[in-house]
Amino acid sequence: MTTLYIVATPIGNLEDITYRAVRILKETDVIAAEDTRQTRKLLDRYGIAAGFVISCRARNEENSSKGIVKLLEEGKDVAYVSDAGTPGVSDPGGRLASAVREAGFPVIPLPGASAVTTLMSVAGTAGKGFVFEGFLSPKGGRRRSRLKELLEMGMIFVLYESPYRIIKLIEDLKELSPERKILLGREITKKFEEFLSGTPQEVLAVLSSRSTIKGEFAVLVGLGKKG
Repeated sequence: MTTLYIVATPIGNLEDITYRAVRILKETDVIAAEDTRQTRKLLDRYGIAAGFVISCRARNEENSSKGIVKLLEEGKDVAYVSDAGTPGVSDPGGRLASAVREAGFPVIPLPGASAVTTLMSVAGTAGKGFVFEGFLSPKGGRRRSRLKELLEMGMIFVLYESPYRIIKLIEDLKELSPERKILLGREITKKFEEFLSGTPQEVLAVLSSRSTIKGEFAVLVGLGKKG
C-alpha cells in the first residue's frame, strides 16, 4: 500500500539528517514541503533529484491534504517535510497526517531533529518530565495569561519564540516568576549557536545589552534556580 512518510529534517546544520531520511526522500514519488524553496536547498545538498515537489504549508494544508490523498490513491508514495525539524511539532503536518490516516493509508514517521528535544538534551534536568507549548500568542494579554497557567502547573516547560518578541517574553517571566531558572537556545546547531542560562533578570541583562537580536529561540523554563 502506498504510504505517507513524515520526515524530520535538520533544524539548522544540514548534516543533521538520518541516512533513512535521505533514502526515503530519494525513493518517494512525491515530496510535499512547507516551503519548496527551502526544501530544494536540502535536496540539492544531498543530490536528491526529486522531480515532483509540491507545497503543503499552514495556509493551504487542508486543501493540499486532499490532493496528497489523491496522489496516494493513484499509487504514489509521498514524503512530507516542514522547513526544519519534525513536522507537526509547532509546524504544519498534523492535519495532513490525520487526513491520510482517515483515508486508510499508513503514515510512517522518520524521527530526527527537533529543537525542543535538542534543547532538553543539554538542559541538565535529570530526566524530569516537561510540557511543550511551542509558540505563545503574539498578543500580550493572551501570552501572559497562558504563561501564568504554565507556571502554576509546577512543571518544566519549553516555548519557541521569535527574535522580535523574546525580550517581551523574558520580561513577562521576570515579573511573573523571577526565581525560575531559564535556558535559552538561539540558532541551535547553526554557525552562531548560543545558550544562555540564568534567572529571567540575568538573561534579560544579556539580551538587553545587544543592539540587535537575531535568530529563533527555544526557551526552557525550569522549576527554580536548581532546575
